[in-house]
Amino acid sequence: MKKIAFVFSHSPHGTSFGKEGLDAILGVSSIIKKISLFFIGDGVLQLLKSSGSENILVRNYTASFCILPIFGIDNFYCCASSLIDRGLYFHDQFILKVNILSQDFLRLKLDDHDAIINI
Repeated sequence: MKKIAFVFSHSPHGTSFGKEGLDAILGVSSIIKKISLFFIGDGVLQLLKSSGSENILVRNYTASFCILPIFGIDNFYCCASSLIDRGLYFHDQFILKVNILSQDFLRLKLDDHDAIINI
């Protein structure tokens, strides 16, 4: 069975990358069961419970990440240095239970996948 990694590296609002990535994950999850999500760079902002989307008049799709475990997707990884660079230290702010890894361990996890899709 193939393992696919989806890498979120953009902030949640301002582009449609995050929403389209979430849609792609839900579509692929009906075919492939081994899916992992990685949050690096500005992508870690996708994890915040309160993204402030009401101030820019867009729908907050990030709450939809909470339904992923229902589809059997429960491998979530986040870059520790990306969190620190953005001043995010409190894990209770996140909408998902993520494994926070150093850059080296994150690369090792990514190497374990057959395909990597950057979002």
